Amino acid sequence: MRRSTAGIHGQQAGAGQSSATDWMRIRTLNDATAHQDSVDDSIIQAPQGRYAAPQVTVCGRSLQTSPVFDTYWIFAARRQALYEARCGGVPWPWTDDPILRQFRFTNCYRAADRVSQFLINRVAYAGPQDYRNIVFRILLFKTFNRISTWQLLEDALGEIRWETYDFDTYNKILSSAFEGGARLYSAAYVVPPPTLGAVRKHANHLNLISHMIDDGVHDRITGAVSMADAFEVLRGYPAIGNFLGYQFLIDINYTTVLDFSENDFVVPGPGARDGIRKCFGPAANGIEAEVIRYMVDRQEEHFARLGLTFGGLRGRPLHLIDCQNLFCEVDKYARVAHPDVAGISGRRRIKQRYVSLPDPLSAWFPPKWGINNLETVKRADCQVLTPAVDM
Repeated sequence: MRRSTAGIHGQQAGAGQSSATDWMRIRTLNDATAHQDSVDDSIIQAPQGRYAAPQVTVCGRSLQTSPVFDTYWIFAARRQALYEARCGGVPWPWTDDPILRQFRFTNCYRAADRVSQFLINRVAYAGPQDYRNIVFRILLFKTFNRISTWQLLEDALGEIRWETYDFDTYNKILSSAFEGGARLYSAAYVVPPPTLGAVRKHANHLNLISHMIDDGVHDRITGAVSMADAFEVLRGYPAIGNFLGYQFLIDINYTTVLDFSENDFVVPGPGARDGIRKCFGPAANGIEAEVIRYMVDRQEEHFARLGLTFGGLRGRPLHLIDCQNLFCEVDKYARVAHPDVAGISGRRRIKQRYVSLPDPLSAWFPPKWGINNLETVKRADCQVLTPAVDM
């Protein structure tokens, strides 16, 4: 798929122009206190490179950048280096950045995150590979977005497939778990319940999934001529808004069902809009998607400007979904690194602290990306998996 960049132009100060300071000072947490607004005198210093970026131009608008703009690139380089160190068998803490050590942040690449890796390895490419079954499994998994819920169903039912789907059976399993105190949904984002006649949220979601499959959603999205058209198909179902529709779309696009470039289309989520506000202020209102595309198109320039090493995901550069997610993560990071820079939501604290999980990371990606190396030696914290189906 071709990527359109019409109307988007980048403009920075000249290579010889100096910034007000040659170093960015990031205040860090005081390790002796649990309060995020308490900081000690320690700092992290990152070289700014040959020139600063006081403004960029997107869609004809001149956007003045805040210090968070450079932090975006510094965060991306450090977070990716942390991921690579962990995959390479380097022992914890994997980074010198005290904020990354103490709080939980997703990977730079959405597909590398634990839940996405489970979906790619154990949901999308496991089981029957006809389009209806693939879409059914992805909708079922992503509606709850919780690995333990999928495993609960697998343990009770065996192979999950549309041909053996029965609402009463699925509902009984989930209801029993819920009544026993189990959490069925991930806390990563809110999944609004549709109103489809059931009392409980999970029962209504089961009704929605079966309605979508009965309606031929798998045929409708494969008939879409663009990623945006496929998004409109998904968004047209009850309780699936912009955010959830885009998440479903990206996950289905990991599979053989769709084959759009991840640079074809993006939907900025609430967290990304917060991060964009912190980088550019209110002048970026209404052009958030174009701002995200600017970040994709100019990533090499800004990593180089700041003297940062960023080799991508086995050479794969950041795509729209990744830069969108990075805005979400930088919004959180800036709550500690730049507490005086305001976003939209007004949130001031990072909710989740880093907790090491015992399961090793997997690092197997959609085969069509061409970045899997099945000869890679398994490491202590990261492993390359053999695909569940014959590719």
